Amino acid sequence: FDTSARARFTNKACRINSFTPLIERWRVRQATENLVSTIHFARSEAIKRGGGITIDATGGWNTGWKITHTENGTTTDLQVIAGPSNLTLVQSNTKTKVFVDRWGMLSETDGGAPAAMHFLLKPTNKSDTDANAIRLCISTAGRFLQKQQGAACPG
Repeated sequence: FDTSARARFTNKACRINSFTPLIERWRVRQATENLVSTIHFARSEAIKRGGGITIDATGGWNTGWKITHTENGTTTDLQVIAGPSNLTLVQSNTKTKVFVDRWGMLSETDGGAPAAMHFLLKPTNKSDTDANAIRLCISTAGRFLQKQQGAACPG
């Protein structure tokens, strides 16, 4: 390398690295919106079908999830969502299934009482309080709240 080639290479590397936080922010937001969309769809299907809906992330939320409907012992996949890339996604109690009853209420156990829960979404290998981390809070009534930098959900 001559000095001018080295300078051009260094400048390009710096410009590429400066986009990393922006790309991470987009990935976290996209995954958050995918999760919100999934929950809306699952609630709608549960009300329409009289319950029996599960959001199943058996392999872990990072690997993706699916919405299933179980009726008379037969389970059918309604929607399958690929896992987000380069993100860590964790449910508040490390559960890999969320159940939706006939009223569209979410719980962590099949037939269980409606429960508030949250999901933490953050770039891989970053802290829970990273500038791009989002904590998606879901109240027992089903309202969503996004907390920036992984801040705690209210009460």
